[in-house]
Amino acid sequence: MSIREALQDIKNRLPSTVTLVAVSKFKSNEDILEAYNAGQRDFGENRPQELMKKIAELPADIRWHFIGHLQTNKIKMVIDQNHLIHSVDSERLFNELNKEALKRGLVKDILLQLYIAKEESKQGLSSEELNAILIKRGDYPALRICGLMGMASFVDDMSVVRAEFANLKQKFEELKSSEFSNEPHFSILSMGMSGDYNVAIEEGSTLIRVGSTIFGSR
Repeated sequence: MSIREALQDIKNRLPSTVTLVAVSKFKSNEDILEAYNAGQRDFGENRPQELMKKIAELPADIRWHFIGHLQTNKIKMVIDQNHLIHSVDSERLFNELNKEALKRGLVKDILLQLYIAKEESKQGLSSEELNAILIKRGDYPALRICGLMGMASFVDDMSVVRAEFANLKQKFEELKSSEFSNEPHFSILSMGMSGDYNVAIEEGSTLIRVGSTIFGSR
């Protein structure tokens, strides 16, 4: 199946309420342009250097999503031309992003990444870290929190994955009705990748991050 065909197959079955981000990390410009020419505009990258190179070489109307773990010393590389930073996974990163955005006169759209899996390799904010950010968020005018992101456990048992997504959805709804009740931009729940996006959509995801199903395994 070609990239165009794989992309169309997913989009044909996607609810209108769900945004598809094509994860293009490690993929060539030619592969990305094939998806672009098929109508795809949202692409996800997780390495700052690779992202900067692609931004310089590919069409200007692409909406780039930074979806990987972001080190504070790489913020300057990704902050300007990103449509959305999904992976704000520490209070320190939140602070440093705000400082850099203020310097540049930007208001950056971000998602808070919560730790929902039972794997030490996964990143994300704990409940305590999330609360610390929410308490102080009025002091960070250069960041606009648009929702939550989470990565489920990498397991074959989809009941485990479903429960983790359901917990994230519950937290999202709690925040939407309390902390962000007057902020309509808090509307994105980013969960679900190639192996589990159907379950994520069933549990309320509004944005899925799909790579290998579109581009093939690397």
